[in-house]
Amino acid sequence: MADTVGMELDFVSRLIASIPADSRLEVPPGDDAAVLRPPAERRTVVTVDMLMEGVDFVLGADCTPRQVGHKALAVNLSDLAAMAARPEAVVAAVALPRRGGDAIGRGLLDGMLACAAAHGATLAGGDTNAWDGPLVISITALGSVPPGGAWRRDGARPGDLLVVSGACGGSLLGRHLAVAPRCREALVIAGAFDVHAAIDISDGLSLDLSRMIDASGVAAVVDLASVPIHADATRMAARPGDGRSPLDHALGDGEDFELLLALPADEAGRLVTDGPRLTGIPFTIIGEVVAGRGLSARATDGSTAPLAPRGYEHAFEG
Repeated sequence: MADTVGMELDFVSRLIASIPADSRLEVPPGDDAAVLRPPAERRTVVTVDMLMEGVDFVLGADCTPRQVGHKALAVNLSDLAAMAARPEAVVAAVALPRRGGDAIGRGLLDGMLACAAAHGATLAGGDTNAWDGPLVISITALGSVPPGGAWRRDGARPGDLLVVSGACGGSLLGRHLAVAPRCREALVIAGAFDVHAAIDISDGLSLDLSRMIDASGVAAVVDLASVPIHADATRMAARPGDGRSPLDHALGDGEDFELLLALPADEAGRLVTDGPRLTGIPFTIIGEVVAGRGLSARATDGSTAPLAPRGYEHAFEG
């Protein structure tokens, strides 16, 4: 038992020593809890996400612990981006497999620290356990916004246009691990454009859009020909036996972690025109918000039909 305790203490000590000092932490990692100095005149935004081996990733040659550490943090930062929140601090709780847990833990930390540094966040601490099960990692991220400045998903209004950053579909070909949260882009947009509603595309473009319009009490029409389709979606559709079109992948694959925004028509036009220059990424108008409820798809001939939301949802039994 003493050897096990010694191994844990040594592992945790090495983890703490790897975390850079940060002035936002009045009490740094290593105590019973960290103490964060909140930014003056800003509100705190909190989000949490859990990733489990066998569900969200499978460790192996194509999925390293460092990549998992990056993804686990990046998906939380994507939630902050969807609120137009500036990343401030993160805490991580990890259940490591007993076999190989030391190397896995070090890889996770490398991925988390690199991602945190890239987006201006500090790792404030966390908890580490060992067990006989697969790797589980849960991260809580804290961000900040000016008072009343947080984007929400319930503000879309009839007449708004729907704008997507980047392109969608085919993320499982590798982008699901190399998540690029749109934190900087969101802050630029929030400072220059009037956004009525926002959500990040984590579970599927059509599914996340349905969540936005349901929260807003409105309906939406998607122009199918305008949906930005990622090259990975085309590659996936071309695989033998896939049976889905590139558009189907773009609408339902998920794990794109792009921004989906509802803006007044003139603001949407400005974002499409000026957004690439300001942020370095493209923006596309994919449809409009209308009165009513539900999702519709509009074909190139102008006809519309109901659009069933598609994407990833966790299933429960019993």
